[in-house]
Amino acid sequence: MDRILIFLLDSSNAILVLMLVSLGLAVIFGLMNVINMAHGEFLVLGAYGVLTLQWAGLPFAACLVIAPMLVALIGLAAEELLIRRTYERLLDTILATWGLSLVLRQGLVLIYGPGSHAVAAPDMGSVPVFGEIYPVYRLVVMALSAAAIAFTFWVFFRTALGLQARAVIANRNMAACLGINTRMLDRLTFAFGAGLAGLAGAVMSPLISVDPNAGLGWLVPGFLSILVAGLGSLSGPIVGAAGVGAVDSLAAAISSPVWAQLTVFVAAIIVIRFFPQGLMALKRREA
Repeated sequence: MDRILIFLLDSSNAILVLMLVSLGLAVIFGLMNVINMAHGEFLVLGAYGVLTLQWAGLPFAACLVIAPMLVALIGLAAEELLIRRTYERLLDTILATWGLSLVLRQGLVLIYGPGSHAVAAPDMGSVPVFGEIYPVYRLVVMALSAAAIAFTFWVFFRTALGLQARAVIANRNMAACLGINTRMLDRLTFAFGAGLAGLAGAVMSPLISVDPNAGLGWLVPGFLSILVAGLGSLSGPIVGAAGVGAVDSLAAAISSPVWAQLTVFVAAIIVIRFFPQGLMALKRREA
């Protein structure tokens, strides 16, 4: 029983981070209608940001705060220089962000080399959980991810900025006629979504191998989470990430990570085949 509870904690760790990644994707697509293929690279930038700031001698806590902000600034620059020129052309956003991902990835290779790096984990010790010793930092990752998700929902449902963003999602032209600055919201949204990915990469940096291709392992499950649950609400990616992460963790525990990825793909294909609009969309229609 103790082993099962520890497995549930490890699974919750991965699921919460995947929720963070999926939420960033959904926010960008929902408001801007942009499919961000560079989202995985923004996650990697967060991890490399922590690595670089550590090399500069900053404490780990400061790295966790600064790295996502730097990624958000990079996202803001990318939106201004590239993304805004592809609005209302969905296929073009795929090509543009895919090209951006290649540029970012090769830039990391040129600066840091093609090899992997290790971020020094903070020495937070371990605590007994359900009779087993469990790393405190993993609990911190879960807490930070949950706090970031709660903050995102608070921004979108409890602030004037969030009300404006939801108005743009519902009807962009009408929102513009009512005086809402849609251009500003586009900038802030892309930067915010990139910052969420950067935060995911920052908190996971001590737990993963930091290399230029590390983002792909999070980008694909993130998209699958959105496809499985369906778009239309912020809760969709959360539910989808919970399902995808649970299937992946359970399959990896039973067999191997390779079989786990295959199981997730097969499960996602089955769901999309029978529920093309996603499980959450089906639930809303039935209600």
